[in-house]
Amino acid sequence: MIGELHKAGEAGLLFEPTAKPVPAEERARLLIDPGFGRVFTDHMAIIEYDEEKDWHGARITARHPFTMDPASPVLHYAQEIFEGMKAYRRPNGGAALFRPDANARRFAKSAIRMAMPPLPEDMFLESVRALVRADREWIPDTEDGSLYLRPFMIANGSFLGMRPSTQFIYAVIASSVGAYFRNDSPSVSLWVTREYVRAARGGTGEAKCGGNYAGSLVAQAEALRQGCDQVVFLDAVERRWVEELGGMNVFFLFSDGSIQTPPLDGTILHGVTRDSLLTLARDMGLAVREEPYSIEQWKADAESGRLTEAFACGTAAVVTPIGSVKEADGTFTIGGQSMGPLTARLRSALVDIQRGSAPDPYGWTELV
Repeated sequence: MIGELHKAGEAGLLFEPTAKPVPAEERARLLIDPGFGRVFTDHMAIIEYDEEKDWHGARITARHPFTMDPASPVLHYAQEIFEGMKAYRRPNGGAALFRPDANARRFAKSAIRMAMPPLPEDMFLESVRALVRADREWIPDTEDGSLYLRPFMIANGSFLGMRPSTQFIYAVIASSVGAYFRNDSPSVSLWVTREYVRAARGGTGEAKCGGNYAGSLVAQAEALRQGCDQVVFLDAVERRWVEELGGMNVFFLFSDGSIQTPPLDGTILHGVTRDSLLTLARDMGLAVREEPYSIEQWKADAESGRLTEAFACGTAAVVTPIGSVKEADGTFTIGGQSMGPLTARLRSALVDIQRGSAPDPYGWTELV
């Protein structure tokens, strides 16, 4: 089957160009200030699956709506997964992906957890590369601009019953984006929810599935009502150990130069940005700990000055300083509520590799 895909075209997928591309002038206007997740490109990738045909029909085609049966299982049982990754404009005008192999592996792992057929990694990579080649001109040429790629898989078919589907649609869409957080503050504020939890051991916390995010929205709405940008989730058992934010991992930086982040214990997403920052920090000679950190300790360390910086990280947010944390009984602040020197150093090291303005000794970037 892989050989047949390669016969379909240089990128491994048939290319069916859109008959109605967005005019260049309109595209340029949209890319001036695209925001996040609002501006979409001309094309999408699609590969279909069923038990008899396996994966088939791989193609790049015009972005279009899906037609689905009302009894499609994704609509009733939330059998779906997704990924988030970016393509960056290079100084020479080309484009590059950042660690796409890590996203491919995580996508397959999420599929297995959600009783879905894992997409072969080479198919995943071919689909992403081909879409970037088709829509390269949609990458904004701005400091924070990139092409956000959203691979996803949904259960298709027509049945009502508690069993895994036998039909699936895998697709990749792309969105021209700027900065994720749009406010005048140099840092973000967090609300600690005591009522809601994101995941429990044995659940789907490690899988990148929509249900995890749907379940977090009520807590995120609570955070917004409290005047905060994001929500902090604690563990499901004791409600005291910091796990992650609504869609981001979290790091803590201390006055002795050490760094700490919650461990991957089955409830936290294995963030590609998280892993990259841990590698960069260790290679900078910093002491790195992947250990539990309580909300009480967070407050005490912030008030004593032992904790000097904290930041959230993820593909969308990149590295974003945390300035304040709010609970029902009060608020505490971290450092000067702006990007501290170590946060800035780590962010710069990451972004410079992603955008090609610094050498990549890890082989993380792939020219497309």
